Amino acid sequence: MDLITSAVVAAIGQGAPGHAPETVASHYQRLKQAIAKFDSASDILAAIAALEAAPDDARLQLALSAALATANVPNDMATLFAAQCLLDALQRPFIQAPDVEAMPAPADKSAVVSNYAVVKVYFATDRQRDVGKPPARRFSGERNSMGGNGPLSYGSCDISIPRDHRMGQLESPSLWRLEFRDDPAKHVVLLDATVQDRDNFFAALKTQIRASAGKSAFVFVHGYNVSFEDAARRTGQMAYDLGFDGAPVFYSWPSRGDLAGYTIDENNIEWSTPHITAFLADFLASTQAAQVYLVGHSMGSRGLARAVADLLAAQPQLAQKITELILSAPDIDAAIFKHDIAPKLAGARNPVTLYASSQDLALAASKAVHGYPRAGDSGAGMLIVAGVETIDATGVDTSFMKHAYFAEKRSALSDMFYLIRKQARADQRFLDPVDTPAGRYWTFKA
Repeated sequence: MDLITSAVVAAIGQGAPGHAPETVASHYQRLKQAIAKFDSASDILAAIAALEAAPDDARLQLALSAALATANVPNDMATLFAAQCLLDALQRPFIQAPDVEAMPAPADKSAVVSNYAVVKVYFATDRQRDVGKPPARRFSGERNSMGGNGPLSYGSCDISIPRDHRMGQLESPSLWRLEFRDDPAKHVVLLDATVQDRDNFFAALKTQIRASAGKSAFVFVHGYNVSFEDAARRTGQMAYDLGFDGAPVFYSWPSRGDLAGYTIDENNIEWSTPHITAFLADFLASTQAAQVYLVGHSMGSRGLARAVADLLAAQPQLAQKITELILSAPDIDAAIFKHDIAPKLAGARNPVTLYASSQDLALAASKAVHGYPRAGDSGAGMLIVAGVETIDATGVDTSFMKHAYFAEKRSALSDMFYLIRKQARADQRFLDPVDTPAGRYWTFKA
């Protein structure tokens, strides 16, 4: 049963629409309002009405699920999170949920301003800093020259999310639409970047983590060809789309943000890896987070995977605080990952999740440069390793480079939603197993 149907059935079981607690009834109505904007809304609402009369009828439940799928409703962020808020209200029926229209922000700390939401994300970076520049250019693609405070700068960013944001999209100005400047009402925009000293940074993080239901945080390490601005925007978009209740954090290493800068980026991620390791150790020791999710993309997965492997070897008790390690399209030599890195990750709290694709153009280019398969490749070279849940994300991406499917395609992002929000392993999510002589991997359900 899909999330929306599950929410409807559970709410009806609690007396919706007419006899449920006020909070449940309110969220139930908001879910219907979110559905009402679809062309097939009358059919879907009729299926809901039929369920209200006979909530235990499995055929009616399947009919609602089919009507939702036909209208592509489960891919709509507003409806998805209206359903999630309804489920949360059902679990805590006497606690008033935040009063947000049909498209709630993911965490209590996110403010709603007019027709866009503002999500606060935290950062650590070893990029060169220029405080005099505007937020989007405050950190360059150069390495930090290591002043008296060492290589790292800390702080927070405010990211706008438009109220008509589509799940998985990183809305930006488009010349095709004659848009020449950022508009928070239409685009995901880095509004501000505030630099803090280490102590104030961790104090703010601890406050937000303590306020979250799961005492949770995630740390995102971006990949090749990513500016500080885009790393911040991506982190805000992911936190919003995942409905993340804890503290979203990104580590931004000095990628040049240039397609032609691949070799420079390779050198810089190697230079940054000890800094990533030190930051993660400091983060795990200082924040007291109970649930810590680490997400690495592309070349950033090299630094993140090695950092976790080093922490598991040097400080295993500290590393056990890591709940999940998620590697998406990892640009790592497949043989090196299989024989040198993966065995060191065997002591992790949970299996590593690895998203791979046989249509990833950036990984194909990397393979051509290096001469050997990458850990993020799928197809005949699919990496299947003990302690790693490999998911074939081929065919679920629409981005030009087919290299950002972890955040730009709804099915992959929704799979991460269940992994992070529900702590569901691969066999508990909407995935199909594929058994091979080398072992099992997973694909998205058709």
